Amino acid sequence: MNRKSFRKVQFGTLILLGMAISQVNAQEVVYGKNDTILVPTIQYNGEWIPARTLDWVWVTAVMPEHVRKRVAKWTRLRNAVYVTYPYARRAGFIINDINKNLALIKDPKKRKAYLKEREEQLKKEFADPLTNLSVYQGRILMKLINRQTGNNCYDLVKEYKGGVTARFWQTVAFFFNSSMKQPYDATSGGEDQEIEKIVKEIESMYW
Repeated sequence: MNRKSFRKVQFGTLILLGMAISQVNAQEVVYGKNDTILVPTIQYNGEWIPARTLDWVWVTAVMPEHVRKRVAKWTRLRNAVYVTYPYARRAGFIINDINKNLALIKDPKKRKAYLKEREEQLKKEFADPLTNLSVYQGRILMKLINRQTGNNCYDLVKEYKGGVTARFWQTVAFFFNSSMKQPYDATSGGEDQEIEKIVKEIESMYW
């Protein structure tokens, strides 16, 4: 085949190929079931892009020593507050009521009789539960009493001078080997601030 004949054949082939393509384009395209796949999308910077949420994967590792100690310390404190706060709340109510009524009683004999009466109430409600608390729980209890009344245990004992709460708080101090003068300041950070967070948690759940 000479060059001229080859060019004729090549030209004719191109014409046939073009006609075939034109015929395919003129027909309606039918997609198969896998030609178009719907996928979730999200809009990112004004464009829609495919996206999907991966399955949860649990990653575990050995907890560092300092983290484990921090978690154990927090758990111990939280348990102690949960155990003692109901007692502190009730005792705080009684102590505040005693203070309010004592301010109206001027006669020493009447004050003594009133204190004796309230002493029996405190013994009945708190004698047995207090003996079941741990030393650590007792220390937290005295902090919570300070929170409820605005006075530390030492000031309460001093105020009543051996009356209804003197014996009560002396018993607390004896059992828990702690300072009756320990303060409570939730704004100063540290343990008191953590106690305050736990108290708020309890109050939101129960009160």
